[in-house]
Amino acid sequence: MTLLIISPDYASHLYPLAALGVPWLAAGHRVVVATGEATADIVAEFGFERVDLRLSRGSNPGIIRAEEQVAGEDDALRGFFAATRRGMVETLRFQAAARSSDLLWNPLEVARAVNSVVDRVRPDHIIVDHLAFSARLALKSAGHRYADVVLGHPSALPVGTEVYGFPPSWPAAFHPEPAELVELKDRCIQVRENFTAQWNEALLTLDPSALASTDAFAETGDVLLLNYPEALHDLQRTASLPAHAFLGSAVRPEQPDADVENWLADDPAPIIYVSFGSFLSVRSDVLAVVAEALTSSPFRVAFATGSSNPAELGAVPESWLVRAFLPQVRLLGRCALAVTHGGNNSVTEALTFGVPMVVLPFSTDQFAGAASIVAAGVGESFDPNTVTCAQLQSAIDRLLNPSENLRYTLDSVRQTLNDATGATVAYAAITATHVNVQ
Repeated sequence: MTLLIISPDYASHLYPLAALGVPWLAAGHRVVVATGEATADIVAEFGFERVDLRLSRGSNPGIIRAEEQVAGEDDALRGFFAATRRGMVETLRFQAAARSSDLLWNPLEVARAVNSVVDRVRPDHIIVDHLAFSARLALKSAGHRYADVVLGHPSALPVGTEVYGFPPSWPAAFHPEPAELVELKDRCIQVRENFTAQWNEALLTLDPSALASTDAFAETGDVLLLNYPEALHDLQRTASLPAHAFLGSAVRPEQPDADVENWLADDPAPIIYVSFGSFLSVRSDVLAVVAEALTSSPFRVAFATGSSNPAELGAVPESWLVRAFLPQVRLLGRCALAVTHGGNNSVTEALTFGVPMVVLPFSTDQFAGAASIVAAGVGESFDPNTVTCAQLQSAIDRLLNPSENLRYTLDSVRQTLNDATGATVAYAAITATHVNVQ
């Protein structure tokens, strides 16, 4: 049996998608990943085959820097980073404007490339990143069945009257002006209409007999998989989803890191882990506030600086573990608390180990994810542009001294995520429904 995984050339997307292929490889099956050159080493770490497939203009091997991107993508990244400094609405407005070039990149060219890969690999099953719209369009138009994996907060798939790009909820720490929200929603509606028109034009070019979509952002594959803990998702919204399975979390295996293992062995004291992921680590100003808040903490700190210069953190204790990139899964397994931007991998992996979070969301579905974390009582959230050192210290103190309710909730979620891992849920859902290439 052969499994084909189709992923954008971004580490944060490939890690959880590749983790879903582990049961296939363990069962002796062939696993092939179609992605770009930037993430080739990640594919090799999993022991999978790779075929080259470019799904977007940019790429990200684990830490993204604007100056390392292709022409055009560099300026787009700088514009995005600048928008995050102006706040939630400005960031979402910027992302809405870039949506068609980001999510439906060269659909006809990608369609030919995707279908060429399918013809060569001849997979029995296909797993695709939900945000790889051009790839999903190709599979749909060619009649290939596939499993569609939503890697972000489930609001990345709009339901009911929701509009893609307009968060259905956000933490109370954010105070957008009503007029700004009206303008943002109107813009997202217009983007949805334009995006759907582009989707339909490409779809009908590839398959003139296809049915046009009324909302391309709401299109899903034959099996819908949500990489998110069901316990943190609103029950009413869950009832509105198409037929689906919650994976909980798709935790990746990691190669041992000798320096990290030595640091962990030096002291058994609990750890606070800090990371803003591969993109938002550029916000060194916010990382510096976090560092200041933790400097007087008696806990050990593991600090992933990403694309920021560690010197921008200011003076930090020598006992801290500070590196551009750290083995997140390994460290979360020893953590008492995580300070995060609220990316899907950080959230799901922290909850897999029952780790509470301080969430500082910057963009896209991070706002809805942070709201879900606060509502579930497993963390606190602040506006990264206005949070103070004192606010962070108070929140950290509260979360490091959890109430019985917090501890019970974290233990319950952790147990659920470990009783049925995302990889085993995905394997069962896909093989049970016979999602094979026609």
